Amino acid sequence: MIWQQFQSLIGSYPLALRGLGMTVALSLISLVLGTLIGFALGILRTGGNQLISRVIGAWVDLIRGTPFLVQIFLIFFILPELGIELDAFTAGIIALSNLAACFICEIVAAGIRAVPTGQVEAALASGLSRWQRMRQVVLPQAMRMSLPPLVGQYVLLIKDSSVVSAIGLTDLTRVGWLVVQRVPNGLLVFAIVGIGYFVVCYPLILLARRLESRMGAAHGEVQL
Repeated sequence: MIWQQFQSLIGSYPLALRGLGMTVALSLISLVLGTLIGFALGILRTGGNQLISRVIGAWVDLIRGTPFLVQIFLIFFILPELGIELDAFTAGIIALSNLAACFICEIVAAGIRAVPTGQVEAALASGLSRWQRMRQVVLPQAMRMSLPPLVGQYVLLIKDSSVVSAIGLTDLTRVGWLVVQRVPNGLLVFAIVGIGYFVVCYPLILLARRLESRMGAAHGEVQL
């Protein structure tokens, strides 16, 4: 019985590869867009303009405080009611990029705020413009502090990409639901799906650990 199920699973590997490729493509595009937008929002949020900061903060709180499934349903099912037709892939990218941007915005903003005030004041005394201070003094230091949590956030967002299966996109999770209809062993099928996500995420987990170790060594932390 188990051997027959394994044979059926082996026969489904082209579909599994397609789902894995879809998950990687969706995650990669969304994380690139989310990182670019998130960095821009994080810089704007700490730019000193209270109105812009509050508007961005309100949007970030709204997105972080509502289920991702609800957000993707609103984009995929409600926007067509307003005349904006989107396919599942585009809707998934928009929803996941927006989610990534909001979390990355907070990470970047926290990193910028953590830069010692003395560093900024020294740059100001040197006659650097606001953009030069941000580019040459603040961002390099903020990036070093932000990289470990940023990479960790990437892992979480890749796992969040599984939600797009709810709108019919054939990602790795959707493939699991399709295969389990032919192979009546949900534990086996979704264990393999989980391994697929682990293979994608584990290199980032190792990278995050390495960055955290380097940050700890740079700050002279004692390793117990």
